[in-house]
Amino acid sequence: MNPFVVSVGANLGDRAAALQGALDGLMATPGVTVTAVSRVYETDPVGGPEQPAYLNAVVAGETTLKPHELLTCAQAIESDWHRTREVRWGPRTLDIDIITMGTAKVTSEVLTLPHPRAHERAFVCRPLLDVDPSARIGDQSVADLVSTLSMDGVRPTDLALDAGWLEP
Repeated sequence: MNPFVVSVGANLGDRAAALQGALDGLMATPGVTVTAVSRVYETDPVGGPEQPAYLNAVVAGETTLKPHELLTCAQAIESDWHRTREVRWGPRTLDIDIITMGTAKVTSEVLTLPHPRAHERAFVCRPLLDVDPSARIGDQSVADLVSTLSMDGVRPTDLALDAGWLEP
């Protein structure tokens, strides 16, 4: 089993339902075991056109899947939520980004690991700190990243994703 971390986000439609759908889809994926889920944050959009605020969370777990196989599963879950890719960094019904898969380093046309911009994104690093205070993105400690990133625009909510046996 290889550890993985994914970031989930949505800013169109029923955002909370989309995040729950992402978690449910991951938990239903053969070869994937979810071990931790962050609290849900409402976050201001970063880059791209003017758009509504996001809900974001991080899901961690273990998998027997290879990186590109997990990506295919994530994209299928996004498709179930009618995700389209018309505008880079545009609004979306659901976004699932693979942040890390253990120490794997991948560079392909469709996947880069660790995620190339995760270390710059408070909406990834803050929830990741919730699930693993000792987490790293590449060579960087997430705790150190959180201490240097602006948390303006990253607001904790009272929402929690239901992972069944897991506590948020």
